[in-house]
Amino acid sequence: MSSSVPPPTPLAPKPAELKMPAETQTESSTTPSPRRKVEGTQKILQRLGADVLAAGTATMMISPIICLIDRSIMENASGRSKSVLDSVKKSLKTIATKPHHFFFSKPFALIYMTYFGTYITANFIDTAASARNGGDIKTITAGTEKFAATSIANMGLGLIKDRSFARMFGTGPARPVPPPIFVLFATRDALTIMFSFNVPPRLAPYMPTNPIMSQESCAQFLAPASCQLLSTPLHLFGLDLYNRAKGANGEKLTLKDRLGMIKKNYVQSAAARMCRIIPAFGFGGVTNTKVRRSLLEKIENTA
Repeated sequence: MSSSVPPPTPLAPKPAELKMPAETQTESSTTPSPRRKVEGTQKILQRLGADVLAAGTATMMISPIICLIDRSIMENASGRSKSVLDSVKKSLKTIATKPHHFFFSKPFALIYMTYFGTYITANFIDTAASARNGGDIKTITAGTEKFAATSIANMGLGLIKDRSFARMFGTGPARPVPPPIFVLFATRDALTIMFSFNVPPRLAPYMPTNPIMSQESCAQFLAPASCQLLSTPLHLFGLDLYNRAKGANGEKLTLKDRLGMIKKNYVQSAAARMCRIIPAFGFGGVTNTKVRRSLLEKIENTA
């Protein structure tokens, strides 16, 4: 009896692949849309607010140490203090025992005015450049426009501050500051501004890379500090012209007498000004840049 082989069971037809309509597809299957770019004058008031907040934060952080160092240099040059360190100790004692006297004093207000005005000018120039060119709103410029604007702001406010400091912490009765002293102080400030805002972006690519500090931050610390080797003699010469119109016996002071005073005070004054400039345009510059960048990134993220 032969057995019959049953015919193979036909395969069930493969169901047609269901395709979801485009409008019913989930968001996970689509590529997220890129973040909309903020450019031109978009959100300009928020960007200007970020400039103000960054400048204010950086200035508040650096003003105390700059105030006590500036005062110590003035008092040492005029002979009112035995040394820079002695004056610094007195100021630190005031901060520790009577902080309100220090933070609400005229010297502190003058320092805050000077550096807030400088930083806010630099930030506004960067924002104006990005609004005009339509570029990245976080871009830091380094051109002639920024140098001229920040120099005018810093020199103008700095001369007001220096004139007041010379009168408050100098010797003898307060008197007008002669034009030659203004020229010396203006040249000093122009050098400092150039090395603080224009040199670092150009110097950064030549800085060594390391995990501790970025090339930009390294340049921001190094450039302003090295400038003090050049600007300290101008600073001391101007102070000496103000404090010593004549010699001890009423005789006219020669250039040799002036240079002798500069040589005597150069090392400690240059060191003090380096300690002063590192917070002013080193820590202050880095803080201003980072706070501004962070705030502008938040503005971009909410675009």
